[in-house]
Amino acid sequence: MVCLWASLSPQPGRGQEAVKFENLEFFDSPGKTWSIVGDVVADLENTEQLSTVKGSGIMVNQPSKRNQGKDLLSKREYGDMDLELEYMTFKGSNSGIYLQGRYEVQILDSWTRLNPRAGDNGGIYERWDEGRPEGQKGYQGHAPRYNVSKAPGLWQKLKISFQAPRFDDSGNKISNARMLSVTLNGVVLHENVELLGATRSAFSQEEVARGPLMIQGDHGPVAIRNLVITPFDNPKPTLSDLSYALYEGAYEQKPDLPSMTPGAKGELPSLSSDIKTDANQFLIIYKGKLEVPETGTYTMRIQTPGGEGHLNIGGKEVLAYTANQRVIEVALEKGVHEVELGYSKRTTWVPAALGWNISGPGVRELEFSQSAGQGSSGVGPILVNQKERPTLRSFMDIPGHGRLTHTISVGSPEEVHYTYDLLSGNLVQVWRGGFLDATPMWNSRGDGSSRPYGAVNRLGKPSFALAKLDVADAEWPADSTGMAFRGHGYRTKNQEHQLVYHYTLYGADVSDEVEVLSDGKGIKRTIGITDAPVGLSLRIASGSSIQDLGDGLYAVDDKSYYIQLHQGKAVLHQLGDTQELRAPLSEGASYSLLF
Repeated sequence: MVCLWASLSPQPGRGQEAVKFENLEFFDSPGKTWSIVGDVVADLENTEQLSTVKGSGIMVNQPSKRNQGKDLLSKREYGDMDLELEYMTFKGSNSGIYLQGRYEVQILDSWTRLNPRAGDNGGIYERWDEGRPEGQKGYQGHAPRYNVSKAPGLWQKLKISFQAPRFDDSGNKISNARMLSVTLNGVVLHENVELLGATRSAFSQEEVARGPLMIQGDHGPVAIRNLVITPFDNPKPTLSDLSYALYEGAYEQKPDLPSMTPGAKGELPSLSSDIKTDANQFLIIYKGKLEVPETGTYTMRIQTPGGEGHLNIGGKEVLAYTANQRVIEVALEKGVHEVELGYSKRTTWVPAALGWNISGPGVRELEFSQSAGQGSSGVGPILVNQKERPTLRSFMDIPGHGRLTHTISVGSPEEVHYTYDLLSGNLVQVWRGGFLDATPMWNSRGDGSSRPYGAVNRLGKPSFALAKLDVADAEWPADSTGMAFRGHGYRTKNQEHQLVYHYTLYGADVSDEVEVLSDGKGIKRTIGITDAPVGLSLRIASGSSIQDLGDGLYAVDDKSYYIQLHQGKAVLHQLGDTQELRAPLSEGASYSLLF
C-alpha cells in the first residue's frame, strides 16, 4: 500500500510516497518468493538462512533452487527522485536497487571485505558488453569509497538522489543520468556520478525519461522496509530581472532606503554577492521576480555569513532582519512574485558569501545564488590514517549528549574503529570505514575535537561501564558519586590497536581489554577484576530494543548491532522505554560487538 505523507496529491512530483508493506500492491505482478512479514532474523553462520515472524511492515524475498524468484517492478514510473530504504542482507545474499529499472546500486553481503569493488555492497554496478574481450566485458562500474556494510541480519540504511537522463523533443538523449549521491549507513559513497548507460541485468538497456523502480529478486534473499520515494517532476522556480543597490556601512537593521542614495547599483545576470566595492561593511538590496510553477509550500534556506539578511515576497516580509542562516517555509501561489532580499555584511574579516536555496513540491533543492560558500575556509576534511596514527586523544562530541573531554579513538587496518572514554572506563562508539576527521582539531586554532569518518554505532548514553547496584534492575547511576573512580592509563598489547585500560572503583582493580577482531567482524572486550564488591554489575548494552537470539547472541537497538557473550551471564532489564543488557560481575566478563 502506498500512502502520501502530509496532505499532498498522489500525482507525480507532489509529495513523498511511503510504502508501508502491508501488502505488495506497490509492485506489478510480484512473484511467489516475495512476502510481507512482521520480523526477520538472519543466521550468521549459515548461508542464506533466515527466519520470519508473521505480521506486516517488512518485505522479504526467499528464493530457492526450485523457485529462483523474479525481479520486482513498481507500477509507477519515475524520473528524478530521492529514494530511502532500509534493507537486510543474509550470509551470501545478493540483490540490487535499479533506478528506472536500469541503473543498479548493488546490495550484497560484503561484510568485512576490504578494498570494495563496483560489485560490492553500495557499489554502482558495471555495464556489460559480451562483445568486449574476456576480462573486460564489465566496464564503467563505480566502487564505493569505503566498505561500510553491516553484518547479515542488521538493518542498513540507503539513500539515493537520482537525476534521470534528459531527452529533446525528438527523443534524442541530450544528457546522461546521474547518481547525485549514494549514502549508505550515513556515509556518502558516491557523488555526482555520470551514468553513460544502463548497468548489467537492467530491466531494459533502452534509456528513458521515466521508468519503474526495480528490486532484484532472482539472485538471493533480501529484506526491505521503510521505503520512501520523493519524486521531482515539477518545473523549477526561476529568479529573473535582478537588480541590486549597494549601501556602504554597517547596518544592524533595515534602514529607511527611500531616503538614501546607494553607492552602487545595477543589474545582475544571477544572484551574487560578488559586487565590486572597497568597503568591508555594506548592505546590498536585491530585487527581482520569482516565478513559481506550482502552488505549494516552499522551503527556503538563506545564508548571510558575517551579518544579517531579510526577505520580502509579494510585499510581505517572510524573513525578518536576522543573522547567519535561517530556514523558512513559505506558502506561495503559482505565478510571478516580486522579491526583495537584503544582505547586510557587518563582520569585516568574513568574506562576502550570500546563499539562497529553495525546494518545494516536486522540486529538488536548487541554489539561486552564485557565491554561496565563498565564506568557508575551503579546508578539509583533514583525515587521520589509522595506519600512520592508530590512536588519537581528543574531545569527542556525542549527538544529544554533549562533549566528552578525555577520549581516545583507536583505529585498525581492518577499518574497524572505536572511541573509549577514559573518565568513565567505557566504550562510547564503534564504526566501520574511514578513521577520524580531525579538521575541527587541527584547522586554524582548532577546538580539540575529532569525529568518526565512517558508519557509526553509538552505544547508548555515555556513562560508567560498571556500577554497584542494590538490586539488579536499579536505575544505572548517572555520576560517579561513591564510586571512587580513578583511571590508571592504558597500555598496548600485541598490536598498536589492541589496548588494555586500567582503573579502580569501589576498591576493585579493573583491566578492560579492547581488541579489534582480526577477521574485521567487530570488537572484543574482556574485563578482568579483582576484589569486586557485592552487587557490582556491567552494563553491556542499552537501547530501544534488545532481542535475545539464543546462544548468547543479542541484537541491539532494532538490529543495529550484535552482542555475542563469551564469558559471564547476562540479564535483560526493561527500564521505561529502554532495555538494558547487564551482567553480574564478580570474576570478569567477555563479549564481542559485531556490526
